[in-house]
Amino acid sequence: MWRLDAALLPLGYPRLVQRAGGLAAMLPPDAPEHAAAAVAGLDGLVVAGVRTWNRSTTAPSPARAPDRPPARARDAWELALIRAALDGRVPLLGICRGMQLLNVALGGTLVQHLDGHAEVPGVFGHHPVKPVPGTLYAGAVPEETSVPTFHHQAVDRLGEGLVPSAHAADGTSRMPRRSNPPSADWVLGVQWHPERDEDPRVVRHLIRAATAL
Repeated sequence: MWRLDAALLPLGYPRLVQRAGGLAAMLPPDAPEHAAAAVAGLDGLVVAGVRTWNRSTTAPSPARAPDRPPARARDAWELALIRAALDGRVPLLGICRGMQLLNVALGGTLVQHLDGHAEVPGVFGHHPVKPVPGTLYAGAVPEETSVPTFHHQAVDRLGEGLVPSAHAADGTSRMPRRSNPPSADWVLGVQWHPERDEDPRVVRHLIRAATAL
């Protein structure tokens, strides 16, 4: 009966934070100038994945996913949150779309359409990712792991200060992390969905970094 704007988040994200020992709070889109104040009240920030499209359009078919209109309010808000977290040295994890925004926020670029990583509409695939020894991700998940994945974009040119922390078998960079400025900064992106396989190790690592500050 109702068609209303909504700020929605799949329950897997807060459950992942809770399972890792954190208390989850949601930040719906707001004016970008409020991002610094919002982040100042946080111990850590997770920027979620999830497809979005504008309310004024119908949901696109999977074949036309690369052409769907951008969610500009969400983009502007989450980019501002990422920049505020980086400036404030607040531990930051970007998941899938969140990782892509992290890369863009630091001046990187994206592959606009990547075949083979969202093969069945609405169904998550799985493939192995291999951590790069000595990186932040390898400290949380040291072994090669099969991960749930569903996306059509990926990192192309890495943003300033980012280095790869893991790779898929096809060589796609699955996880940039920040190396500069100081390595004490906890900044990581994952190009898959840990909330789907309920593996809390990466978020647990984030929470440890947050509680250590």
